[in-house]
Amino acid sequence: MSVHGVGDGEIDLLRRRVDPGIEGALARSFELGFLGSMPIADQVDHALGFVAALESKLGGPPGSVIDLGTGGGVPGLILLSCWPEARVVLMDASERRTQFLEDVLETLPSGGKGEVVRGRAEELGRQGGLRELFDAATSRSFGIPALTAECGASFLRPGGWMAVSEPPDVTADTRWPEDGLAELGMERGETIRVAGRFGYQLLHKVEGIDDRFPRRIGIPAKRPIF
Repeated sequence: MSVHGVGDGEIDLLRRRVDPGIEGALARSFELGFLGSMPIADQVDHALGFVAALESKLGGPPGSVIDLGTGGGVPGLILLSCWPEARVVLMDASERRTQFLEDVLETLPSGGKGEVVRGRAEELGRQGGLRELFDAATSRSFGIPALTAECGASFLRPGGWMAVSEPPDVTADTRWPEDGLAELGMERGETIRVAGRFGYQLLHKVEGIDDRFPRRIGIPAKRPIF
């Protein structure tokens, strides 16, 4: 397993790219119960780990990125702030959360290129304006590895990268088996450790996805391909 580390110094530099209005938006999201119990400052740092991980592979900001199951806007709002020139799509199935995010984007200077998309990834991943069009994808807590990979692969263009938040002390080759990923046109990349606190698994889309993916709503979770 290849592991790459990102230090506190790099995260400190990335913090300077975050729109000051983001913290207030995240505070409102926290009060509404859309975020977990982690302190907001730590949630921002965790989101910046996605920025560091993806820029390390893309050589800079992506032209487009989709955040799967963006919830209360983490990491999606941070991605939008750090990559103001990119097409940033915040995807979630909840009406309450997506309405909240739409309201937030109207108030943020960096919200101009942000898009909120409501729906299930299994269906959205087959839509012409979303399927295999993105340079990058992110997943903070979308679901089990097989579900995340199947849905994420449907949005990524060949050559794109996906960053998935990982629990500490997990083994990449058991969670992300090469044979299962290959069925989705994916390869396992590096594991990224950020500031000794957060972990991310990188997945590389190496070829187009078969037309049968993603499968119908619920099937990728009930019958995972790995």
